[in-house]
Amino acid sequence: MKLGASSMSLSVKDLAASRAFYETLGFSAMGGDPDHGFLIMKNGDTLIGLFHGMFEGNMLTFNPGWDQNAQNLDDFDDVRAIKEVVAKAGYPVEQEQGEADGPASFVTRDPDGNIILIDQHR
Repeated sequence: MKLGASSMSLSVKDLAASRAFYETLGFSAMGGDPDHGFLIMKNGDTLIGLFHGMFEGNMLTFNPGWDQNAQNLDDFDDVRAIKEVVAKAGYPVEQEQGEADGPASFVTRDPDGNIILIDQHR
């Protein structure tokens, strides 16, 4: 299965303080909008998303159709096909968004209850 870019999405209390901390670790901003409560940061191929007030807890995120630089991939598995595999395997499918094609997302949970977001932007 081709899941695309992966990142840890962190729910933060203070976006500016979290940004400063991760910059200390060598991360730099590559996307997002602090005025809208989120920032995507990168160090090498490692991505983290900092989100203030958007969700509770942390989650693992996959972006079908994107590489680690948020560039479009020609070959990827559509989020709806991934969702079908997850559901048929008996895992939960929650918070579905999107239409029959294009951008869409869903949340699932691993056997330990960890939240996994599959979020396709195109």
